Amino acid sequence: MFHNERMNRRNLLGGLAAGVMLLPVPALSLTDAGARRLVDSLVGEINRVIGSGQSENAMIRAFERIFDRYADVPTIARYALGVDARSASAAQMRSFTDAFKGYIARKYGKRFREFVGGRIEVEGVFVEKTYHVVRSTAFLRGEAPFIIDFMVSDRSGRDLFFNMKVEGVNMLLTERTEIGAMLDRRRGDIDAMTADLKRAG
Repeated sequence: MFHNERMNRRNLLGGLAAGVMLLPVPALSLTDAGARRLVDSLVGEINRVIGSGQSENAMIRAFERIFDRYADVPTIARYALGVDARSASAAQMRSFTDAFKGYIARKYGKRFREFVGGRIEVEGVFVEKTYHVVRSTAFLRGEAPFIIDFMVSDRSGRDLFFNMKVEGVNMLLTERTEIGAMLDRRRGDIDAMTADLKRAG
């Protein structure tokens, strides 16, 4: 009973927090060209890794460096933790963010590992709400091409991507659900969930 109530409360508050996060904010200096330049560089590094012939572990370490360089990791991590981020201490947020970065690298690195022999091409840029979307297409051997959208913002003070959609699957929403489920299994214990996260992905 308590477990279900806790999940419903998190889903409700998490949805409200997501709405607040996506409210319009004053436009900064990000341009179409700047957003495309970031993703051109990001995609170039991903293509080099998937074409490198490295082992899976080496590729995942490379993807973690790429994620750290091009993604707004603190924003993504805070969003994934949802309403529970408000009660987390600064030390807990640092530990969670570091664990989350490794988890994302392993999870999406394994997905990009499937791209070996293929490539990603940047197609164009458009503005949506308060951010820019850089649309890319993934070409894999033996499969139909599919869309990867990178959402780019400069709210952090730098041009960085804060979300992506792979075949329409939204990374932020997916990870909020995954992290919420992990936290529920630990009955809201952020430290225990962070320890689990270090082994997940």
